[in-house]
Amino acid sequence: MPFLLAASDAILTIITMFGGIAVGLIGLVLYETKMTGKSIPEILSLENIKAGDDHLKQLFHESNAYKIATMIAIGIGAHNFSEGLAVGQSYVAGEIGLAVLLIIGFGAHNTTEGFGIAGPLSGLINRPRIRFLLMTGLIGGGPTFIGTILGSIWNSNLAFILFLSIAGGALVYVSMLMYNAGRKYTTNLVMMVGILIGLCAGFLTDLIISLSGA
Repeated sequence: MPFLLAASDAILTIITMFGGIAVGLIGLVLYETKMTGKSIPEILSLENIKAGDDHLKQLFHESNAYKIATMIAIGIGAHNFSEGLAVGQSYVAGEIGLAVLLIIGFGAHNTTEGFGIAGPLSGLINRPRIRFLLMTGLIGGGPTFIGTILGSIWNSNLAFILFLSIAGGALVYVSMLMYNAGRKYTTNLVMMVGILIGLCAGFLTDLIISLSGA
């Protein structure tokens, strides 16, 4: 009986993990598909763009850049929600020192996430709207606060696994989206060097948190 109970818990955990990854990845893809049909005005037809109208090309480029930035912000927000849960659950467990360390660590790397959101907007002729920047900042960073509050009043290992898995799927989506967008503005070598530096910085941050007892 203990073996069957442990096996059922393991199966439930695996289903939750892969289900969360699927929700985070496929869910954002489906949302992007729905959003794409509404983000580009009808006048920006393929025929008009091929006709060589520079103004229409600029509008199409701006619309696509804003859409990509919004999708990146949504993916980062899903990821940051799980980080907030980790902070809140550490606080509930009485590990105040760990919670403070997580806040510092997550805050440090969340600062760089703003560059990822703003990246697709860097090639625009017109400066991005302040209202749009505030909105994407709230979408990307706000879930951290919500996750912290929720994690401090409700503690569930299964829910924690689910949200971390959703965050993982969202990160895969965001990574591919940023890579495809970056290839339009630079060479593959520069992209690979940037990814290498990012991986090293990420693993270093994780190492510091792990050594602290997280």
